[in-house]
Parts: sequence; C-alpha cells; structure tokens
Amino acid sequence: MAGAHQKNHDYHIIDPSPWPLLASIGAFVLALGGIGYMRYLSGGSFKIFGMELANPWIFLIGLAIILYTMFGWWSDTIKEGREGHHTRVVSLHLRYGMIMFIASEVMFFAAWFWAFFDASLFPGEAIQAARAEYTGGVWPPQGIEVLDPWHLPLYNTVILLLSGTTVTWAHHALLHNDRKGLVYGLMLTVLLGVLFSFVQGYEYAHAPFAFKDSIYGATFFMATGFHGFHVLVGTIFLLVCLFRALAGGFTPQHHFGFEAAAWYWHFVDVVWLFLFFSIYIWGGWGAPIAHG
Repeated sequence: MAGAHQKNHDYHIIDPSPWPLLASIGAFVLALGGIGYMRYLSGGSFKIFGMELANPWIFLIGLAIILYTMFGWWSDTIKEGREGHHTRVVSLHLRYGMIMFIASEVMFFAAWFWAFFDASLFPGEAIQAARAEYTGGVWPPQGIEVLDPWHLPLYNTVILLLSGTTVTWAHHALLHNDRKGLVYGLMLTVLLGVLFSFVQGYEYAHAPFAFKDSIYGATFFMATGFHGFHVLVGTIFLLVCLFRALAGGFTPQHHFGFEAAAWYWHFVDVVWLFLFFSIYIWGGWGAPIAHG
C-alpha cells in the first residue's frame, strides 16, 4: 500500500490551499472599497443594502487581505521549493507563468501607448472635434510647456540602465556562488530603484501640467505613472530577493525567485527606454520647454 502513494512523476500536486479563495475575497473587497474611496474623496455617497461604503476603511481592509495573501502564497511557494517539489518540469512551468505575466503587462502598456499615439498622431482629426479644438491641430497642444527630456528624464534613464547592469552582476555572481557579489548587486539595484522613484516624484511635483488639465497631461501621466508603479513593484520584488539572499535562500541551481525578479526588472528597463524616446523626446518635440 505504501508504494501506491509513491510519487513517480515530475509534477507537483499541491495541498489544499486557502489562498485562491482569500485572494478572490480580497480582490472583491478592494474593488468595492476603491469605488467607495473615490466617492469619499469627491464628497459623494456609495451605498449597498443601506450600508454606506464611501470611506477609506473598506479599501484598506481589501488591500490588507491582498497583501496578506501575497505574503502567505509566495511563502508557501518558497517552502515547496525548499522541500524539493520544484522539479525540472515544475520550474519550467513557473518560467512559463512569469513569461505570460510579463506578456500581460505588455498589453497594459500597449493601451496607454495607444492612447498617447492616437492623440499625438491625429491631434486635428475631424471626428474628434473636441480634441481638435483643444489641441489646435498640433501636438503637443497649444499652450503646453513640456519637461526637458535631457534633464531629469535623462537622469532617470541612466539610473535604470545602471540598475540593469547591477542586477545582471548579481545574477552572474549567484551563478558562480559569489554570495557577496549577489548581495552587493541586489543592494545597488534596490537603491537605484528607490532613487528613480524619488526623481520621478520630484519631476511630477514640478511638472508644468496636470493630469486633469489636458489630453497631453492625461496620456503622459498614465504612461509614465504606470511605469513608475512597476518600478516600485520591481524594487519591492528585488528587496525581498535581497532579504532571501542575506538568509542564504538561493543556490546556483535553484533561484527562480531571483530570476523572475531580474526578468521583471529588465522589462521595466526596456519599457522606460521606449517611454523616454517616444513620450519625452518625440512627444514633446517642438513645444516650449518649462524651466525651473
């Protein structure tokens, strides 16, 4: 009878887990809370079955559930890897999953870029009467002062390119079992990611246009802000990898957690290069540059 339960395949049949159900509940509460929070900020009301949901607390509760689920689920995945369940086949499927996740993120960015290029390539389109009236048929729209692409945007470009180098250094060090190089490379990458976020925050605070003022501001902040959010997520991802590296959690043979973080970070780098050339340089070409 004992032999009947012996594992004779390369797949991993996981134990019953509460995380999918808890994640669904958290996402539902987060969505309801997000709507209520926006109504709260606008001074409105949002009631369901007589319950007033226009407050920030439901949103925060949903966010807490999601964060707890992420921590618990990924902790279980790390534990499964340590117990030897991540066989060659399982590891390959984890890589497929990360590749599909990054592909889905590419589609997100495609939507924001589509909005930007539609507005910039056709600023005077006849069927978009309101757009043509606002832009004056030119891009950037009349009266818009743009950010100098050779100042803070170029600075952030150098930061991200350098961070791509340091994360590659960390990966190379891990493959050669150089624990010190791994830790130093991850530390530098995390610091560069934090620096990028601070520079972008400063840039936003001093931008000569706002999200709500124009189609230029809306498309600019959606594209660059969504990328900035990905930098924040990637920085946290790499920070977790740094903590795991300090605890001796990676080996040259088994380190997909770090590899996934590195893939994600390189994806963020590539998207920024496209943003820099298409939105900051080409998208602001010919418009007056804001100074100070």
